[in-house]
Amino acid sequence: MQLDDPVVLAEVRAVFDRYEAALMANDSAVLDEIFWADPRTVRFGIAEILYGHEAIRAFRASVRHYAQRVQRRVHIVAFGRDFAATHLEYERVGTGLIGRETKIMARMPEGWRVVSAHVSLLGQGDPGRAMKEPDK
Repeated sequence: MQLDDPVVLAEVRAVFDRYEAALMANDSAVLDEIFWADPRTVRFGIAEILYGHEAIRAFRASVRHYAQRVQRRVHIVAFGRDFAATHLEYERVGTGLIGRETKIMARMPEGWRVVSAHVSLLGQGDPGRAMKEPDK
């Protein structure tokens, strides 16, 4: 298995960037499209636990807007041609809150889809906030 094939990394990064743009614009159609349309899809959010594409879609429909965020670090790893993980460290604009987001992506017949996602925030007093910035 080839790790980090540059073509695969570019494909996954394009989907990652499209997702980020759709999130900031609250474009739920694009967000729904990027998630695998299957009951086995999982999304653990800041305040929600969602199993299945329909639950994720219903959640998206209820969101009026998402907190704006600035990317601090993006890390992507590809395993072969059909599986990848994206990791985002971000800061919520105007709050100082640091968030983390992981997406597990798989190449499906219709293209790259998120099959699992996890989003979390570090608390203001979390000792992890004081860790040294990793080399980029």
